[in-house]
Amino acid sequence: MKILFLDQSGKPGGAELCLIDIAKFYGKSALVGLFADGDFRKLLEKNQIPVEVLATQAINVRKQSSLLQALGSVGKLTPLIYKVVQLAREYDLIYANTQKALVVGAIASFFARRPLVYHLHDILSTEHFSKTNLRVAVTLVNQFASLVIANSESSKTAFLQAGGKPNIIEVVYNGFESNNYQICEADIQKLKHELGLDDKFIVGHFSRLSPWKGQHILINAMVQCPQNVIALLVGDALFGEQDYVKDLHQKVAALGLENRVKFLGFRSDIPQLMAMCDVVAHTSTAPEPFGRVIVEGMLCGKPVIAAKAGGAMELLEDGINGFLVTPGESQELAQVINNCVQEPEKIATIANYARTNASERFDVNIINQQIQKLLQSLF
Repeated sequence: MKILFLDQSGKPGGAELCLIDIAKFYGKSALVGLFADGDFRKLLEKNQIPVEVLATQAINVRKQSSLLQALGSVGKLTPLIYKVVQLAREYDLIYANTQKALVVGAIASFFARRPLVYHLHDILSTEHFSKTNLRVAVTLVNQFASLVIANSESSKTAFLQAGGKPNIIEVVYNGFESNNYQICEADIQKLKHELGLDDKFIVGHFSRLSPWKGQHILINAMVQCPQNVIALLVGDALFGEQDYVKDLHQKVAALGLENRVKFLGFRSDIPQLMAMCDVVAHTSTAPEPFGRVIVEGMLCGKPVIAAKAGGAMELLEDGINGFLVTPGESQELAQVINNCVQEPEKIATIANYARTNASERFDVNIINQQIQKLLQSLF
């Protein structure tokens, strides 16, 4: 099966990492068309996945854009759509991995006469999207998509509530290669020493720095934790959110936490950093569609404390394979962190079960077979 994958991003986020695992399965019979150049292209090339950058101009439409802003981008999309139509005729189907890719892919599928698959990595609600973008996305999917793959039951439910067709959507969780998260103890200790974290209890937070990702909640929780508890914030601002980063640094200074909260920025050694942590914290203030970081923490054999909303509730059972806390409640988060500090043996049992559970549920080979079966059903 020859597949033309489309993705808007030049930067690797959760949706893009998921796409790598899927596209790799199809090898040279796939092509990933990007609407921007950047590190994601390099990552695709590193994984020997055919890739082509299709656009030279940025598409300045965001999730909260108005109708006028959306209409203003149509002119820029025309050359891109034409290019995708020509490419698509050489492939069996178009696989749109993001919302901007959906817009281009939907129109191209009509002219190229190829089935459209949309991989839904978002919760389609007004918490994340403007009403205009919601209406556009659901209308295009209902009109042009032969199949929607939702990354969680939460994403599927939101799609249906937004008016999406119930007979075209299936849930398939993200897949993971478990071996990528098995880090040897020597490497862990070396990294810990390099970062000056010997004899510290480390709470890791892994995501872009954004208000809805809730790094400020973890910082507030740190005030109520023992002095040897250190927070690592791995990630940086992506979408014009530098003011939030500035606010975080000011908060850390105001609370006297300069020696206990470390900003590491973007890193490529995420499995190693996670393996070095004692706990992985997930503090999103709005429901996550899935929560890759949660599964990655589980695969590293670490207890994950996640906000009780969205996809996180499908991944974790409180006190069984991780912990769920009320979104936005820093005091509750601090209490669970402190319990992890005080009860290491109990926490180790939970973390070990989490690793086994995640390895079985999210094995990339099984997930890819599920997707392949769905794609073949289109023909």
